Amino acid sequence: MLPFALNHMTTPRLGWQAFLDLAARLGCVGIEFRNDLPGPLFQGAEPSEVAAGCRDRGLRLLALAEVKMFDDWSDAKRAEAEALMRIAVAAGAEAVSLIPRNDGVATSALERRAALALALRELAPMLRAHGLRGLVEPLGFESCSLRHKAELVEAIETLGAAETFALVHDTFHHHLAGGGPVFAAHTGVVHVSGVTDAALTVAEMRDGHRVLVDAEDRLGNLEQIAALRDAGYAGPLSFEPFAASVHALEDAEPALRRSMGFIAGSPAATAA
Repeated sequence: MLPFALNHMTTPRLGWQAFLDLAARLGCVGIEFRNDLPGPLFQGAEPSEVAAGCRDRGLRLLALAEVKMFDDWSDAKRAEAEALMRIAVAAGAEAVSLIPRNDGVATSALERRAALALALRELAPMLRAHGLRGLVEPLGFESCSLRHKAELVEAIETLGAAETFALVHDTFHHHLAGGGPVFAAHTGVVHVSGVTDAALTVAEMRDGHRVLVDAEDRLGNLEQIAALRDAGYAGPLSFEPFAASVHALEDAEPALRRSMGFIAGSPAATAA
């Protein structure tokens, strides 16, 4: 069985306990919670209660998302990151997610590299103090300040912080950014979603088009997973569809089982 996981974006209408129950029934290794869904984080439950809920179901809390625009560093961003890290520790999370700016600002090579280096340098001691990792997710959109994993890996290695930071390989964003090396050794989690709309160009693909992976997938999920596993990645494959059609499902479990079965049934994706 592949090490599947669930991001709460998969079923954003589920309360945190029902979400954990779903992940447990599906045999997932872990979950990811988010602070950008409607309503308060954990629906107002104490982080320690969430930590106990994960432990009771044998689930890892892989990451708590997210610090948005982390590479737009400021005193306010430091305070935001510190607050999320404190909650993550209390909830038993292994990492916090760090999302780059996606507003068309600081996209020149000089600007984006300098902004990334500054943010990583400032975040590293904070993460270490809390015993957390920072999961950095390059976004494939042309408006993003961090599109390509190679730039992130270079910055992490320059800082000597490979134990502190890992990258998120998102199959959607990897495709939008033109593919390229997968950097399995630097990957902390893989986000999985598919696009099946045949009318879309790559430039037109947006989060709202992201569905569960099936045979109509245009992103090459099976090939990406195979490349990662061939290169030594054995970590979680976390489902993260954003499409309203998925979110509207009254019971997402059957659809998730079908998608998991499709991926697990691929000899390429399951080879290691």
